[in-house]
Amino acid sequence: MSEQQLKAFWEATQADSALKQKLQGVTDLGGVVDIAKEAGFTISVEELEKAQAELSEDEQLSGAAGGICVIFTHR
Repeated sequence: MSEQQLKAFWEATQADSALKQKLQGVTDLGGVVDIAKEAGFTISVEELEKAQAELSEDEQLSGAAGGICVIFTHR
């Protein structure tokens, strides 16, 4: 799967309410791959896992960047 296929699938899920509904309740990546394949996209479990890991890292970075900075001073 290419990153383009994953992006195209994501965009399709946002634009197509029936596709979005099919994905609701799917708990495993294999199910997502099957739905994507039915919709004409070529994606793999491994690529979805990689994309999830990258999203998790981005969320962690966003949290760190937007987090609260506390400075303790000792008098």
